[in-house]
Amino acid sequence: MHIADGVLPLSSVAAGWVGTVVVTGLTLRKVPSEELPRAAVMTAGFFVASLIHIPLGPTSVHLILNGLVGIVLGWAAFPAILVGLVLQALLFQHGGLLTLGANALMLGLPALAAYKIFGMRRFLKFRHPEAVAGFLAGSASVLLSGIILALWLYSAGSEFWTIAKLALVAHLPLMVLEGLVAAAAAIFLVKVKPEILGGTTRAAKEKLAD
Repeated sequence: MHIADGVLPLSSVAAGWVGTVVVTGLTLRKVPSEELPRAAVMTAGFFVASLIHIPLGPTSVHLILNGLVGIVLGWAAFPAILVGLVLQALLFQHGGLLTLGANALMLGLPALAAYKIFGMRRFLKFRHPEAVAGFLAGSASVLLSGIILALWLYSAGSEFWTIAKLALVAHLPLMVLEGLVAAAAAIFLVKVKPEILGGTTRAAKEKLAD
């Protein structure tokens, strides 16, 4: 789920960069320095997962894991994904440097949404609320990324409208897979190291550390 250079009009490219600069600045202010090693590990996971593409007509699908990144990193998810996209563009020409801002918003904003969705698990009345919240966060992040991708492609002109629709439909099955991956990861992390989850409140983390 990357948009290459030369696809979007300059107005969309500029809007993507402005939005990315603003969101990166706002999220970095909320990230303590001790979170950086964890962010580096998740950036590596996001980097590798996004490199495995499955062709599907004029587009392709691949694991995104932005929902899982949001669940684990919280506010640090957006800058972590941005770094991963920069490395992908420079090392493997996935996406582009001009469209880096648009791609960052497309994948980073849903990661922040996943963080917020997962943080609401304490309100769920299920036996394993982290599994339900993880599935919702993982699947919602893919859906939101697909919608943003379609909107970016719509801005590129009518010749991309068919591709935009196909890309959105192609990622619907991926919603289920990403939801299951996020749910499984959430269950595992709650058992072995719940304090690293981004949706865990500071008070809860201090209680777990005691």
